[in-house]
Amino acid sequence: MLQCRDMLTKSPPPRSAADLLHNRRFYDALWADCRLVEPDRFNTWPLVQSLVASKRRRLEVAPGLRPRLPLEDTEFVDISEPALAALRRRGAHVVQSEISALPFANHSFDLICALDIIEHVDDDQRALAELSRVVAPGGTLLLSLPLHPSRWTAFDEFVGHRRRYEPGTLDELLRQYAFSIERSSAYGMQPRSSRLLGYGLWWLTHHRERALWWYNRIFMPLAVLFQKKLVLAPGLVATDDVDEVILVCSAAS
Repeated sequence: MLQCRDMLTKSPPPRSAADLLHNRRFYDALWADCRLVEPDRFNTWPLVQSLVASKRRRLEVAPGLRPRLPLEDTEFVDISEPALAALRRRGAHVVQSEISALPFANHSFDLICALDIIEHVDDDQRALAELSRVVAPGGTLLLSLPLHPSRWTAFDEFVGHRRRYEPGTLDELLRQYAFSIERSSAYGMQPRSSRLLGYGLWWLTHHRERALWWYNRIFMPLAVLFQKKLVLAPGLVATDDVDEVILVCSAAS
């Protein structure tokens, strides 16, 4: 098994066409055997409830089978056909597309949810530009990002992350695309133990089907059950001990 000290790297390696195919197959296999988790089971639900009443036009990008926005009256975009098929069976309106080429007109949505996606995209600048293009003036973007490049691990690489973000650059990065950070909170369900992450990576590498079975039926339900309440703070929360952050961003009017 990989030892924890061997998991740390400075930055992600270049990604080939084979890497992209591997990443897509990984998520297709994950969603093909996954049960949809209802939005109200996540710790984001109180925040979402406070927003949806005043946000009529809604979009969620790359939800997989873990949507945070209500299934009704929301547009869902994902590249995974198994994920879209499951959402479609529940009556959701779905479109197969990438975040870097959203098939919607300018200023189409009052609320956009893009959790656990930007770090997976090779060109995050283009992805942010697309989100900025389709959000309505004065609209809201829910965005999550993993932090601290120095904490990069082989697990980041395996699940298809392209980067982690320096906390000090987030405000400037988002302002380039006319977003400002209103509130934020520590976020994410990744185990803090590097030993546990290494163990999970070994199983995903050597016994993928069994590992996915455990993820879908054991780990994910437990993670949802024990997730911590979001504690939102104005602006950017203190990030020294935070591995991932959720941001409530407002678009320029």
